[in-house]
Amino acid sequence: MSTTVLPSYDEVVERYAPVIGLETHVELGTNTKMFCGCPTDFGGEPNTRVCPVCLGLPGSLPVANRAAIEATIRIGLALNCSIASWCRFARKNYFYPDMPKNFQISQYDEPLCVDGWLDVEVDGETVRIGIERVHLEEDTGKTLHVGGATGRIHGATESLVDYNRAGIPLVEIVTKPIPGTGAQAPLVARAYVTELRDVIRSLGVSDVRMEEGSLRCDVNTSLSPAGSAEWGTRTETKNVNSLRSVERAVRSEMLRQASVLDAGGRIVQETRHFHEDSGDTTSGRSKETATDYRYFPEPDLVPLAPDPAWVAELKAGLPELPRLHRRRLQRDWGLNDHDMQSVLNAGAVELIEQTVLAGATPAAARKWWLGELSRRANETGVELSTVGVTPAQVAELQRLVDEGKLNDKLARTVLEGVVAGEGSPTQIMTARGMEVVSDTGALTAAVDEAIAANPDIAAKVRDGKVAAAGALVGAVMKSTRGQADAKTLRSLILARLGVEG
Repeated sequence: MSTTVLPSYDEVVERYAPVIGLETHVELGTNTKMFCGCPTDFGGEPNTRVCPVCLGLPGSLPVANRAAIEATIRIGLALNCSIASWCRFARKNYFYPDMPKNFQISQYDEPLCVDGWLDVEVDGETVRIGIERVHLEEDTGKTLHVGGATGRIHGATESLVDYNRAGIPLVEIVTKPIPGTGAQAPLVARAYVTELRDVIRSLGVSDVRMEEGSLRCDVNTSLSPAGSAEWGTRTETKNVNSLRSVERAVRSEMLRQASVLDAGGRIVQETRHFHEDSGDTTSGRSKETATDYRYFPEPDLVPLAPDPAWVAELKAGLPELPRLHRRRLQRDWGLNDHDMQSVLNAGAVELIEQTVLAGATPAAARKWWLGELSRRANETGVELSTVGVTPAQVAELQRLVDEGKLNDKLARTVLEGVVAGEGSPTQIMTARGMEVVSDTGALTAAVDEAIAANPDIAAKVRDGKVAAAGALVGAVMKSTRGQADAKTLRSLILARLGVEG
């Protein structure tokens, strides 16, 4: 069996031009579903948050959720969209078991928000991403395939459906095609989803938790020969569920498509599945067109006609948006553009801000999140926000250092315990007996032992070579398992040797 050899990424971007596009679905944080009064909280027992309306039972009628409409308009305004003065819902027909009505109430040719843009920063450069549309619809249920090895329908022995999610207000944000990004296409995709997530979170309309499915991203990718005026055939990688995976999905599809084109094959327009373990995509199904969905206006709902005065009021009430917020933080933290870019690249802006709010200095917060914690996140392949430590715990750890109860080495050991789930920094320090010893009485015996064991070094110090005291400091540190306060220790050593420091 032959194995396909993929070209290198540099070869791909030299010979092909990528065009990407992103379709992002955001579950709104309303109290009730889009067209009924069922609760929307996450994690209930399967099929316990349902009613005749969201189950599509005969005789039930939908009523639009005003809070969801307002949230969608606010998202559109934050993305610099025009808000429709009149629009309608439509029925999107498809026959999958996750939609009990056999259709989804959505918007088709008359979306609520159109023609916007969002600026993102990539390696110090601003890239403007065009927004095609922002429309409102209802989410589908969740299907679970069991009995197989992959969790997908192929090979499964049975499928179960949980309709708790069916009917939750869902906003779909569709970009215009994004050409001209070249080798940076994967980074642009990740930067866009990151910025979009931050914008939506700042509006307070969704928790945008990718791990819970309240933010889901479909990534469209195509390649065309470099210099060609025509774009290639696109594929759609479905439900990519982390920022890192958005970047990996674009890169993986670029490599795969280039391999197919190099071999004289053609790209098929289809949906594809992204595999977190391997970073590869596999074929799903051929991509439906709008005709396949047989859209027509939803007969049970009246059109939407937002009052312009209401829209203006919503626009005036928008919060400080993330890009402006970051600029203010950069000034407050005293960072240059390069240092702020490092914070952005690490996805650490919010984490550092929350750590500062919890009591740490900006410099200390940056040290932990961009140092030890970023290293751990990279080693384990997780987002920095899910590395296992909260901003409050980082601030507490730094406070113990500032109070002289921990030195940097001990603090890193305590941090390992926090990541392992052993408790708070203070609890771990106490349980392990790791607090720094700064009491001169307790250290005197260890100092005297070090002096007695190293008479040559002690003689050098007495002769005026004060720098040699560092070796004695190291010896005491070793005997006290690193728990001596170095500054106190040095002063004590010099005093015992009769030397002024």
